[in-house]
Amino acid sequence: MRSLFWRILASFWLAIALVAGLSILLGHMLNQDAWILSRHPGLNHLAQEWTQLYEAQGEDAAQDLLQQRKRQYHIDVQVLNESGDPVVRGTFPRRAAAFEARQNDSKDGHLPWRRLTAEYTSEKTGDTYLLIYRIPHPELDEWHRSSLTWPLSALAIALVVLTLFSLIVTLSITRPLSRLRGAVHDLGQATYQQNSLARLANRRDEFGVLATDFNRMGARLQSLIASQRQLLRDVSHELRSPLARLRIALALAERASPEEREKLWPRLTRECDRLEALISEILVLARVDADNASAEEIDLTPLLKTLQKDAQLGAPDQVVQLVADPGLYLKGWPTMIERAVDNLLRNAQRFNPQGQAIELKAQRLGERILISVRDHGPGVEAEHLAQLGEPFYRAPGQSAQGHGLGLAIARRAAERHGGSLILANHAQGGFIASIDLPLEPGVATPA
Repeated sequence: MRSLFWRILASFWLAIALVAGLSILLGHMLNQDAWILSRHPGLNHLAQEWTQLYEAQGEDAAQDLLQQRKRQYHIDVQVLNESGDPVVRGTFPRRAAAFEARQNDSKDGHLPWRRLTAEYTSEKTGDTYLLIYRIPHPELDEWHRSSLTWPLSALAIALVVLTLFSLIVTLSITRPLSRLRGAVHDLGQATYQQNSLARLANRRDEFGVLATDFNRMGARLQSLIASQRQLLRDVSHELRSPLARLRIALALAERASPEEREKLWPRLTRECDRLEALISEILVLARVDADNASAEEIDLTPLLKTLQKDAQLGAPDQVVQLVADPGLYLKGWPTMIERAVDNLLRNAQRFNPQGQAIELKAQRLGERILISVRDHGPGVEAEHLAQLGEPFYRAPGQSAQGHGLGLAIARRAAERHGGSLILANHAQGGFIASIDLPLEPGVATPA
């Protein structure tokens, strides 16, 4: 992953390194004697050239070289041997030397030239010479100005590089933030498109991870909004039927005789009970998504045993066989698991024939737990399996009572745990519904 942290850190480090390097460079150039001796065209090779000329051609040739440098660069030179005696006359007047001595003894000590010294040892004879240079300040200032071209050019190039680099880093941060801001605005206006951050999600840095998570969140929110809208439409549709039957029964009761009215009361009671059961299932479905309690550790074995007993008490003619691996624990919400398995058992009891046992199994498969309920009923046509689990959906041809919410509740509970509901016809006949759950609750998948 190409982290933004390292990009920003590298840019600041590069800026600091360049500024520090240029500062050191300029400081050496403007203030250090060694820098002047090595860079000034009249001084950088003078000691070596003078020594070789002196040893090869004598004092006159060496003195001519010093005079030539004085005429060209206005530099006065003295050459002393190891004993401190002059080797040649040099180009520095005696009056100037006396003036320099007086100024050094005075308090201000200001001189009109800069004094530099350099030692050089002859490779041929091994003698050491001390060369004393005196450069007038105007000459030195002029050379300084001319020599600033290269460092100033280097500084300008460094600034351009830093500006471009900073611009790239800035755009790499502000552009993704602008796209994310637009996506947040679209999400708030319910116009979010899932592919709007597809290119940003392909990045291999923190923005790519953030865009991927945002896409998942947007898909989940859109799915929830669409699910809630569909649920409202389905609820309004399902509530119309019992309400219409109640109105019809009440209208008949108003016109009926007392004897006939007594016969209508059980019908009204049944319709009220159906309406109450429907509203209860709708509330259970809504609570599955709205439950924000913390997950806790669940021991599945006693929970499944309790559900087995309750199922057999509710339908004494139906036998429920429980087969569970020992020591089944997972982290989640026990109320949701209980509702989900209870709805699967009730759904199986509606279609399971008498004399055949309903099979309730729980087993651990690696890092997941599979809870399955199998009946021996007629099953469901293959083309309708994909729609089972949607609120208020019932497969065609079903005559058993129900509102089509039991499997929807089970599916929502499984998804809340990061799992899934698997519905299929059993290979040996009947129908099998399985809840596949992770040991730790994960991110719910979009419905």
